[in-house]
Amino acid sequence: MAINNKVKSTNDLVLKDRLVAINRVTKVTKGGRTFSFAAIVIVGNEEGIVGWGLGKAGEVTAAIAKGVEAAKKNLIKVPVYKGTIPHEQVAKFGGAQVYIKPASHGTGVKAGGAMRAVLESVGITDVLAKSKGSSNPHNLVKATIAALSELRDPAMVAQNRGISVEKVFKG
Repeated sequence: MAINNKVKSTNDLVLKDRLVAINRVTKVTKGGRTFSFAAIVIVGNEEGIVGWGLGKAGEVTAAIAKGVEAAKKNLIKVPVYKGTIPHEQVAKFGGAQVYIKPASHGTGVKAGGAMRAVLESVGITDVLAKSKGSSNPHNLVKATIAALSELRDPAMVAQNRGISVEKVFKG
């Protein structure tokens, strides 16, 4: 079942950007070494909307700016319920596998590195997260975004089943 949770318009959103990783790439030419930079950037409004982007340029600031623009083009809406996620979720991208689980109020964001940046940008304040396999920030960000995009809120589940929200919780 495909879930369509793309954000349609970014005109009225106030998005904050976070830099996840910068990678310096060297190209050896006849004239010497040429350096360029690749930046992975997360943008989010801390109220359930997040996106990621990759920017490449000859300078770090230009790479970050390109990453922010790319991130604004693929935003998704994530159901955040009382500062946490509605249910646990597993996702995999490349060699990275992520596991996110809801947590009670006051737990905090128990996640490392690239996953923490994504979860905080969404606006999640209490969550338990674990990454397995590759620690490559590219794949971790993509796997975390994939896990968040698969989340469903109780209202969506009730609508798909054709029942009330109360019946979803009763079983």
